Amino acid sequence: MTAAFIGLDLAKSVFQVHGVDVHGKVVRTKRLRRDAMLVFFATLTPCVVGMEACAGSHFWAREIARFGHTVRLMAPQYVRPYVKRHKTDRADAEAICEAVQRPSMRFVPVKTEQQQGTLVVHRVREVLVAQKTQLINALRGHLAEFGIVAPQGAGKVAELTAVLADPEDTRIPALAWEVLQGLVDHLRDTERRVGELDARLAGQAKEDEVCRRLMTVPGIGPVTATALAATIGDATVFASGRHLAAWLGLVPRQHSSGGKERLGGISKAGDGYLRRMLVNGARTVMRWQGKTAPWLAGLLSRRPFNVAAVALAGQPCPALCAVLWARTGRDEEVVPAVEQRGWTMKRQ
Repeated sequence: MTAAFIGLDLAKSVFQVHGVDVHGKVVRTKRLRRDAMLVFFATLTPCVVGMEACAGSHFWAREIARFGHTVRLMAPQYVRPYVKRHKTDRADAEAICEAVQRPSMRFVPVKTEQQQGTLVVHRVREVLVAQKTQLINALRGHLAEFGIVAPQGAGKVAELTAVLADPEDTRIPALAWEVLQGLVDHLRDTERRVGELDARLAGQAKEDEVCRRLMTVPGIGPVTATALAATIGDATVFASGRHLAAWLGLVPRQHSSGGKERLGGISKAGDGYLRRMLVNGARTVMRWQGKTAPWLAGLLSRRPFNVAAVALAGQPCPALCAVLWARTGRDEEVVPAVEQRGWTMKRQ
């Protein structure tokens, strides 16, 4: 019999397949090695293939879709309730097959190679920025042992490197000076590589129409714009900016029951990298336009600075609206939503 739905449990080397027909009857269960995956789906009648959105899932989704199959990715937390009792590969594949048939299931858009390539640049940049912070902290800590300190902030590190560059400064022993100078060289090399990635993202943002529109929104630069465009992709899956904010975890966590609404802090669901950049962009907007934008000024008069920053990033604000509808031509909804908050956005 022909399988209408297939649940595919992904792994590094061994994959589990669970297929059912249109009536829900199990017609195929099979374990596949990595090199047999594409051969199996190439000989299979086109059907709906469900997978968890995890490492390698977007690659396999693109490859399997080339054979005419409809591939649907789902968040692992949405599949977990369908697992019966103990966790095994067969149980996971069966749960995926069951979940992909649900009409209310939410699916993850399959990313293109270009989108994944852009996200790799962001992830490498994030690693280098973390290493830069580690090097600065190490340099501060070691020099503090010799009574050499500098004010906080990455911009003040030049005062510490100037001490190491001064041949007449004898406060640092020769052995320690040699090692610390190597640390400074490593720091400068890391800063250079971060700068190169920033320049690459800036060039990509200038060439992409969606990124150019995003950068007209206050608080969004090339790094944030390219990350939004690559991560979200097809934003038509979100009905409104509020839905996108919920996907990013920028809305209050709810624990409501018995007709009583109980709201807590933000849920922090979704992509933490995007959320952090949007909040940092909101902080920048608040510093420069906090008193000129009426909506924002009123919010700052009632709430602390950081609470207002998260609220600004999580509301259907210019950044979210621009991402949602930049490719759909819904300017009649974007621009009014932007102008209500006291900002202006270029009509293109």
